[in-house]
Parts: sequence; structure tokens; C-alpha cells
Amino acid sequence: MGDGPEQQGQEQRQEQQEQEQHRLTVKVGLVTIAREWGRIGCVGFGGPPTHIALLRQLCVERRGWIAAAEFEDAVAVTNLLPGPASTQLAIFTARRLRGPVGALVGGFCFIVPGLVLILVLAALFLAGSPPLWVRGAAAGAGAAVAAVAVRAAVALVPASWQRAGVASARARWLVYVCGGAVAALAGPWLVLALIAAGCVESAIRTRSAAEPDGATVRAWPLPLVLATGPAAAGGLLALAWVAFKVGALSYGGGFVIIPLMQADAVDQHHWMTDGQFLNAVALGQITPGPVVQTVAVVGYAAGGIPGGLVAAAVAFAPSFLFVIFGGPHFDKIRANDRVQGFFRGAGPAVIGAIAGSAIPLALALQHAWQFAVLGGAAMWLVAPRRGVVSTLLVAAALGMVAAAAGWPT
Repeated sequence: MGDGPEQQGQEQRQEQQEQEQHRLTVKVGLVTIAREWGRIGCVGFGGPPTHIALLRQLCVERRGWIAAAEFEDAVAVTNLLPGPASTQLAIFTARRLRGPVGALVGGFCFIVPGLVLILVLAALFLAGSPPLWVRGAAAGAGAAVAAVAVRAAVALVPASWQRAGVASARARWLVYVCGGAVAALAGPWLVLALIAAGCVESAIRTRSAAEPDGATVRAWPLPLVLATGPAAAGGLLALAWVAFKVGALSYGGGFVIIPLMQADAVDQHHWMTDGQFLNAVALGQITPGPVVQTVAVVGYAAGGIPGGLVAAAVAFAPSFLFVIFGGPHFDKIRANDRVQGFFRGAGPAVIGAIAGSAIPLALALQHAWQFAVLGGAAMWLVAPRRGVVSTLLVAAALGMVAAAAGWPT
């Protein structure tokens, strides 16, 4: 007679425990981490979905270093943190395999390929007198950026709407989305709208009058300081402050920091024109790595290669600190009701902010043919859900055609 279902279940559980114990004792070499995470950093075109898929394929499916359930939990937790989630996932998985040193090596090798490429392209696209074809490509790709922002917001809606749950929560969800969209037009004050939405929802969901109110009061000074910052500062200090806000406040994906960065880089410090900022966002999309790499282009415009490196280092520093020092506490963070409530309020506000960022991005366009490219990109992206990288490359090619035809760029 064969083994009964109960005995088979016990054997499966024992096998799973043995596999998990093996994973816990695996110590992956730093050279291996550098090679594999560097490879993903080189081929990770397409943003977070591509990064997550490549990390899962490596760590779960191909090497068996991390259990599938643990990897999914890591994805969920890193999405709760401010900053580029896929970068934090890369840091987290490397930390899981080789501790803090592994986190530093893995994160560094994941970030650097895209950073080098985007700085090279920044030098080309932001040159004082770039060739005609470069100006055309920049104008074409920049024209499609507003459509990319709308697509990024639309992609976040289904999961966020599903998490809202009951009708009353969904009514608040709509309010948060609208609030975020309006706040996106207010530049640095967007931070306050995101924090306010999170605190309100946290207070409602925890159903405790005293503690949430107190938490709200305590939460306002920090975002207020981060939103305003050393407004009169200049040079590398101002650049470092902008980069820190980008790395510490980009809840829900890199695109939420676009209006914040645009207000600082274009309106306040005048490091870039509106057209150059559009180019920066486009470069952040077509290079491997997170959208947050856009801050390196802003840094290049402000201070050349040293400025780009400083901006990138400061922007990514919070991600390393969150993961290296917070890693052992991620389970508690994810289980905390107040934290969950906060992100269920801040999340829809982020969606609104990303969608709202499309307005100033579209208003920055200067030529009629660019609006035609924008319309085509919107139809290509939103309806059939085509890839962002291919859309921007096609838009850049159309821009080169327009430049060759003698149209203004």
C-alpha cells in the first residue's frame, strides 16, 4: 500500500523545511553577486517590472537562493518604502544572501551600469550645441513623456482600487487621487499632500482618536522641512537637497518625484529649461535602471559629471539605509496596521500626482509636431499597453525625421 495523504504531507513539509534551511545557510560569493546584479543592471530595460522578473528568475527559479513566498514578501515590503522599489528589492535580495556587504555590492552593481549610460547620454543631449539629429531625438522623446506618465498612473490603478475595499474607502480613494493630481501642480508642496493623505487614512483605519491625531501632528514638521528645504542654498548643497528629497520621498514609483524635481530644477534653481527636463525624464526611461536615475541628469545640468555623481549618490543613499538597517524589521513593518493605513492613503494620492504631472510636462512642449507625437504616444501606450522604451525610441526617431525635414526643434 502507498503512503497515506497525511504521511505524504508530512514528507513534503519536511522537504520544504530542509530546502529552506539550505537556503538560509547558503552564502553566495561577492563576486557572484557583483556579476549577476551587474548583469541585471545592464539588461534591465523596461523599469521595475523587468527588474523584478529578472531578480525572481535569478534568485528563485534559476539558483534557488530564495523561496518564492519570501521573494513575494520582499516585493510587497519594498513597495511600502519610499524610494525606487525595484532598486530596494535588488539591495534586499543581495542582503539576504550576503548581509550588509552583499547589499552594498549588489546595489552598487545594479545601479552603476544605468548611471554610466545616462551620464554619457546627458553629456550628449545637454551639450551647448548638440548636432541636429540629437536635438530632434531629444524633442521627439521628450514629447512622449507626458503620455508615459499617464500610462504609469493607469497601471497602478487596478491594484490600488482593489485594496481600497468597501464603498466608503473607495470614496476616500477618489478624493486622495484628486488631491494628488491637484498637488502635482504645486511643485514641492506635493510632499505635504502625500503625507496628509496617508495620515488621514491611517487615522481612519486604526480607529483610534488619540494616537493617529498625535501621529499626524508629529508627521507634519518633517515633510514641511523636506518640502521647503534650504531654499536659498546654492551649488552642491542645493543639488544634494533636491536629490535627497527624490530618494526619500518617491512613494509608489519614480514618476511621483517628477513634479517635485521639475519645480526645483527648472523653476527654482534654473539648472535646466523645460525642454531639457523633458529630455532628462526620457533618458531615465530608455536607460536600464529606475526612473530615479533622472536625478543624475539634473545633477549633470547643475554641476557636470561631479554633480551627476553627487545627485545619484545622495538619491540612492536612503534606499541602502532603509534596507540595510531596516531589513530585520520588515515583517513587523508590513504587519503594522498604521503603516498599512498610511500607504493605502498615500498610494492613491501618488497615482493622482503621477497623472497630474502629465499636465506641466505637456505644457512644456513648444512645437505643434510635438503634440502630434504626444497624441500618438498616448494612443500607443494607454490603449494597447505597449512598452515604454519602444515608444520613446519611436518618438525619438520621429523627432529626428522632423529635424531632418527642417521643422523647429
